[in-house]
Amino acid sequence: MSKLAVVFWSGTGNTETMADAVVEGAEGAGAEVEKIAVADWSGNVADYDALALGCPAMGDEQLEEDEFEPFFEDIEGDLSGKKVGLFGSYDWGTGDWMETWKERAEGDDADVVDTVIANLEPDDDALASCKALGAALA
Repeated sequence: MSKLAVVFWSGTGNTETMADAVVEGAEGAGAEVEKIAVADWSGNVADYDALALGCPAMGDEQLEEDEFEPFFEDIEGDLSGKKVGLFGSYDWGTGDWMETWKERAEGDDADVVDTVIANLEPDDDALASCKALGAALA
């Protein structure tokens, strides 16, 4: 059984809704899943087979800077060879932040399985994609 951490930051609840769908998909595929708000992360990347990371676009299409960006910077050196999925919502722009984030993770030699973005509140298609992401990481 694979062990998956779903680590997220959510301001309005949209990214947490996506995190819940990732958890549902992973559990449905038989994974042991821990859902963790980024502020509560005290884990070690090495303890997990895969990571699903969720963060909305903030400011000029960037990761949330007070909690999520420092967390991601801290784990970047530990992502080599890890299966990783990235997800989050955005309100404006074109979703460039996700492509930048994916490139950063791949630059750390992570195996980025998929990315999922939703404009504002995730619709049924976005939630289905999140469930599929969870299953792919399981």
